[in-house]
Amino acid sequence: MPIDPTLLDDLEWRGLIAHSTDRDALAEALAGGSVRFYVGFDPTAPSLHMGNLLQIVTAMRLQRAGHTPYALVGGATGMIGDPRDSGERTLNSLDTVKDWVERVRRQIEPFLSFEGENAATMVNNYDWTAPLSVVDFLRDIGKHFPVNRMLARETVKRRLESGISYTEFSYVLLQSMDFLSLYRDHGVTLQFGGSDQWGNLTGGVELIRRADGGTAHAFATPLVTKADGTKYGKTEGGALWLDPEMMSPYAFHQFWLNVEDEKVGELLRVFTFLTHEEIEALEEQTREKPFLRAGQKALADHVTTLVHGAEETEQAKAAAAALFGGGDLATLSATTLAAALREAGAVTVPAADGMPTVVDLLIAAGLASSRNDARRAIGEGGAYLNNTRVEDPEAVVASDDLIGGRWLVVRRGKKRFAGVELV
Repeated sequence: MPIDPTLLDDLEWRGLIAHSTDRDALAEALAGGSVRFYVGFDPTAPSLHMGNLLQIVTAMRLQRAGHTPYALVGGATGMIGDPRDSGERTLNSLDTVKDWVERVRRQIEPFLSFEGENAATMVNNYDWTAPLSVVDFLRDIGKHFPVNRMLARETVKRRLESGISYTEFSYVLLQSMDFLSLYRDHGVTLQFGGSDQWGNLTGGVELIRRADGGTAHAFATPLVTKADGTKYGKTEGGALWLDPEMMSPYAFHQFWLNVEDEKVGELLRVFTFLTHEEIEALEEQTREKPFLRAGQKALADHVTTLVHGAEETEQAKAAAAALFGGGDLATLSATTLAAALREAGAVTVPAADGMPTVVDLLIAAGLASSRNDARRAIGEGGAYLNNTRVEDPEAVVASDDLIGGRWLVVRRGKKRFAGVELV
């Protein structure tokens, strides 16, 4: 695959270079042939999340530009965890970490090409860390790390007063050893990661220089934050997970559809493969006609398709339209409908004593404050069951109304709706 000489310029235009080792040396390396690079993913949860996706997409950019990826799943480092700003991490069992390693590996694989001249390679740092004795680790790795530099790391400094264990304090040695091992065994000369990893990234570059006299490069991507500066990736249900069992494709699509206008251009640049011209056009539309949400729609469609596929994206869009009366609920899969209704707000209604009335549903769903209020909504033509206007204030749900055998959608007016699950 020919090398794309514009790669570094593109990364910088997209805002993906928060820090880097010598820029000229990095540019020369990237223009001089296929660079073997690695990016690591610690299995600290059963799924990857939004922050990991930024690294995956960046790895895809490098591979498409002709460079050779090594995706590292941290079976060893995942048992320890990089120091957090506050509090020690919970140490997971070996069996738990092994299970998460396999889950994470399966999540990464679809994004990279494992065939061709710059085929990706999947590695696990447990393979070279587990056999290493403590004495060898201290002699061969630890001797290259001045303690004063380790203490100068921002995360460590923030933790010194509240306390930090030697285990987390030594994490930088393990990640740096990963870079050295991949440099020696595979010729890997570039590592990248999030900007919160910058101390670990440069630790690896320095270890290669001190231990082997070698030259290596590193760059860090920015942390993605909301317009107010707080971290993205947290929703009411938890992190923005990539696993569809932990966050439905519908909820995933809705997240991107609802990002702030101020951030949509930035997110289009870092998470999509749209061209500069396409992104700039969407940014202009967002500025001039924000009510159309053109940038958010493009962002949601592209990222959801990347992670979950085109079919799930279309189902998510169809579900959103149908819930607001713009589509046929019956065409949705039971899984998509259930996920959409739970995300939008759903209540359960017992069916043991027979089918409820529409009045009962409006009250249970919080769309009416009383039976009189519910009847008034029906009388005014503002109540809907499964997007069909209800005209009879005494209407009872029929078994044929149930979608997927148990779901109903009740709506009052154009924008207020809820899901009802009969149990």
